[in-house]
Amino acid sequence: MDIKSLCDKYLEELENLRRYSSNTIKSYRTDLQEFIKYCAENSRVKPESISDKFIKSFLMTLNENGINKNSISRKLAAIRGVFKFAFQQGIIENNPASYISNPKTSRKLPDIASEKMILQTYELAEEENEEYEAGLIKAMIELLYGCAIRVDELCRLNNIDVDLEEKILRVRGKGNKVRIVPVGDKSIPIIKKYKSLKNNNGGKEAFLISRKGNRIYPRYVYRIVNKYLSKVTDLKKKSPHILRHSAATHMLDRGADLRAVKEILGHENLSTTQIYTHVSIERLKSAYKKAHPKS
Repeated sequence: MDIKSLCDKYLEELENLRRYSSNTIKSYRTDLQEFIKYCAENSRVKPESISDKFIKSFLMTLNENGINKNSISRKLAAIRGVFKFAFQQGIIENNPASYISNPKTSRKLPDIASEKMILQTYELAEEENEEYEAGLIKAMIELLYGCAIRVDELCRLNNIDVDLEEKILRVRGKGNKVRIVPVGDKSIPIIKKYKSLKNNNGGKEAFLISRKGNRIYPRYVYRIVNKYLSKVTDLKKKSPHILRHSAATHMLDRGADLRAVKEILGHENLSTTQIYTHVSIERLKSAYKKAHPKS
């Protein structure tokens, strides 16, 4: 088996068995194609001919080409996954990627939208759209922010997943893992309003549907959120993920337990959630500098 066939087999497992999102598969495929090309250029076609030094030389080449460290880390994660898979399948006897560490990076704090900005998006949605469209947009934003879910998770919600009596969502996250996310009292009226406006969708199971009765999709969500965030904020990034970042930060600002926030977000590791504690600390410092007479 050559390195290209191995990568294809690995991606197939991620997609069909581990149920990774289409966006993750797309990113991994792009990163691995770059590595496959590098292998071909250096006559390393067979997985067993690839050493840790060879992988490091690939990473050094990326660095010399001006690729930022976060992107290099992401590409290394894809390569690690391939060789771990090959080792587990008995395709190779030794895993050359197992002890290669990520390049040191300064972790960039995520951008945050204020609660006021998010409320303004609702007002604009009502002003600019007919009733059903406005209800759908508000429900999308409310679920992304109020429940801190990912775009793929939002699009995959089915009618059966939304239990407003129990005030919970059943969310299918990364790797098709299901978690329970609470729905807040202030979110309930917005979601109920959307449900009352929802047209008969011909028995389809999707919870969020367009006026034509089709399930919403990530690119549509991105376009809508970007449009309305652009009207209320000058943040550089205006993607739906900003709403998730904002929800996590606002919860921690108000004293939420870090482990509880981890469970709501569906993070595998606590270290991923801890980035939001740094955001909260920076916000506190900023408030102190602006308002405290001793700052």
